[in-house]
This record gives sequence, C-alpha cells and structure tokens, in this order.
Amino acid sequence: MKIALATDGAMISPHFGHCSEFIVVTVENGKTLGTERVANPEHQPGFLPEYLSKLGVSCIIAGGMGPRAQQLFATKGIQTVVGASGSVTKVVDDYLAGSLEVGESACDHPDSAEAHQGHGSCSHGNHSDHNDNHGHSCGHGR
Repeated sequence: MKIALATDGAMISPHFGHCSEFIVVTVENGKTLGTERVANPEHQPGFLPEYLSKLGVSCIIAGGMGPRAQQLFATKGIQTVVGASGSVTKVVDDYLAGSLEVGESACDHPDSAEAHQGHGSCSHGNHSDHNDNHGHSCGHGR
C-alpha cells in the first residue's frame, strides 16, 4: 500500500490542497519500505485525487480536507484520514501502529466543521469500520 501525507517541511500540512509536497510512503506488512517526495503540482479542484491515484496511493493523511475532496478521493478508492497533526515520522509510525489520534479537520472550508463534528481519536480497534460518508474511514493495517 502507498500512503500519501500532505506536508509542509517535516510537518503535516493543515490543508492537503495547499501543502508544499506529499510524502508517499510505501508500506508492506506494516513496515515502511521506502519514501518519496512528490511536489504538489497545484491546487485545482478535483485534480489531486486523480493525480495521487495514478501514483498508486490508497490512503491520504492530512490536517484538513473539505468534504467534497474527501468524496472525490473515495470515488478513486483512496481512504482519507483528516485531523492529523505533528511530524511526518510520528504520524506514519502512529498510523501503522493503529494509534493515530486525529481531531477535527483543520481545513478552513465552511462546510468541513459540520462534516467532522464528533471525530476524536482514530484508535485501532475503536473505529476500524467507521465511515462518515465523506470518505473518512479509520481502517488500519491494510
């Protein structure tokens, strides 16, 4: 599986579409096999889900993302995890361990706060089958 993390330097970006780059992590059997930095080509509505899908990404982790973008990722079969923050290394380690804690989407779209109310931690075992109909699925270990 490939996980894309929306980043600004070594930190998770608060908004996936405006991040400076994506760190794409290749994972097999719960272990990181390699990472690659991919520049964010530009923020155009609907472009990034297609772009990341072509790179083989199956999950994207970001600080924030609007519901429409999450829906577009879902149509490409890409799981979205929003509300993440902190260093890329810690977020990847926590995600793979099934202990990534996420808060509300940091995205400043007016409709995102309503779409993400009540989303707290995304702990392994607590919400493994959760899907909020906006593409946010908390399944881990895939």
